Amino acid sequence: MLLESGRFLSNVGSASSAIAYPLLVYALTHSAVKMGIVAFVRGVPAPLLSLLAGIAADRGGRKRQMIAADVVRAAAVGALGMLVLLHHARWWVIPVVAVVEAIGSTLFSAAGAGALRAVVPVQQLPAAISARTGRTSLTMMGGPPLGGALFQLGRAVPFLTDAVSYVFSFVSLAAMRTPFQQQREPERAPARVQLAEGFRYLWSRPFLRTCAFLYALGNPLMPAILLVLVFVGKRQGLTGGEIGLLSGALGLAAFVGSLLASTARRLLPIRSIMLLEFTTWFGAWVFVAWPNVFALLAVIVPFGLAAPITDSVVDGYRLAMTPDRLLGRVETARSTIALLILPLGPLVAGVLLEHTSARVAVAAFAAFALALVVWGRASGALRDAPSLDELATLTA
Repeated sequence: MLLESGRFLSNVGSASSAIAYPLLVYALTHSAVKMGIVAFVRGVPAPLLSLLAGIAADRGGRKRQMIAADVVRAAAVGALGMLVLLHHARWWVIPVVAVVEAIGSTLFSAAGAGALRAVVPVQQLPAAISARTGRTSLTMMGGPPLGGALFQLGRAVPFLTDAVSYVFSFVSLAAMRTPFQQQREPERAPARVQLAEGFRYLWSRPFLRTCAFLYALGNPLMPAILLVLVFVGKRQGLTGGEIGLLSGALGLAAFVGSLLASTARRLLPIRSIMLLEFTTWFGAWVFVAWPNVFALLAVIVPFGLAAPITDSVVDGYRLAMTPDRLLGRVETARSTIALLILPLGPLVAGVLLEHTSARVAVAAFAAFALALVVWGRASGALRDAPSLDELATLTA
């Protein structure tokens, strides 16, 4: 409870400041290029450092790493807030702070998977994942509007609020007495050997390998659709607020989906749940037939409902199947694959929108999702996945 409550508060703060970064850059410079630079540098640390952060989490103390990450993030964002409050902020400070905060977030996330595994029994991991996904959905719904409202109160307010949220996370972690990893001998292998070990373990397990690449390839699809939504919405004359409400439907649907996850796990076969989010892409063909921005809700809403249900099983299985001593580096190996591919979605969407049409772009994404469904249906690794009871026996 302490772990997740602190994490939730810090996520709300991060989601609030995420929209405040471009608002502040625009207020200071009126430069779209500089807004893009800040957005870019915020995404750089995760794919570059996540593997090293995973090794650090496995070799050292996960709790210490998470606490240190909170301290660094609170100091960086708080310093930016104070500079803005005192009217001493310069534009170049913003990307520096953004990078420092992103590095802290990468360190925190790498250790966070092991922390969850340490405090939650194996059979309850899917339920814990779905609960976390529900809280993430709430931040997706409320974070950006909250950040915009706080920015209206004062340019420094969202950053100072974010700093306070990291302090709450730090306090919740410091108050916990549960160890975040099992007792084991200290790792003595060089870092490169441990990096290779994480990838090797991921590759040697058919289920983990298939999931890593199957869902990594699917990850860019929704960001691509959201870009199409903005483009088509502006073409149809919608305001930014109206487009924001349509985008917020994803967070609302994901929150409802997280509430339905436990029921779905009882009623549906495991493999059907694993492929559920991909099957929702059949709704994209509604837009191909009727190219109206509101038709995109036919894929956005079902996807939002299905993604937390699928994630609760896939993420829960992955955490349960990975040995504790390898958890950080295997998890970060998987996330590195996903993060390297993720930015391609909006990029491909932009190229297709520029050179073809919105219909063609959406049809291409829907066809790609269909190919992923076929792959998943044909995969023996997914078909032969063990039950949660069997996993609990294996990891006991």
